[in-house]
Amino acid sequence: MNQMKPLTELLQESKVSRIDAIAQYIEGHIAENWQTVLQNDREKLLEAYREAGDMAYGTYLNLLYLPVHKQLKEADLRPEPRFPGDFDISREWGSKEQTDQQRWMWSTVYSANGDALGTIVTIVFHDHTQFRVPRPPQIIALNEVGKEEVVAGLSLRSNDFKHALEFTAEYEEYLRSQQSED
Repeated sequence: MNQMKPLTELLQESKVSRIDAIAQYIEGHIAENWQTVLQNDREKLLEAYREAGDMAYGTYLNLLYLPVHKQLKEADLRPEPRFPGDFDISREWGSKEQTDQQRWMWSTVYSANGDALGTIVTIVFHDHTQFRVPRPPQIIALNEVGKEEVVAGLSLRSNDFKHALEFTAEYEEYLRSQQSED
């Protein structure tokens, strides 16, 4: 599935920071595999969408990131939380029709001795009306670590991110709106 160099080799040869090298590795993996995972696991993903709706995108990302996690382990690196990140603090926005959404999630990457190397942000594009990933996930490497610093850094990069609610806050707002309709 993956024809790229192992992450350990890329990290040894790279002239950029470790977090940037990790991001480059993940970007290469995604470019090479995002559609393959969709095609090879199509029935599993469609079934997941029928049964659980948007959680099928989590299944897709888990399948896409499996080889990346293996490479990180071999390189003695650990993402916290596992890629693509913590759904509860992620942020999403998109079209009014719900057909072109993007969700931003992130994980901090730690070395074997526990030093934080930086943060990898995954942007997943998706559709709420059917199971569809219209374009490959994108990766952003940040030197920032910690929720507040990452949110501040991403808010400077994207006004949409800055104004989007965390999933838990967005969901609470949704539940309140459902109660007021009753």
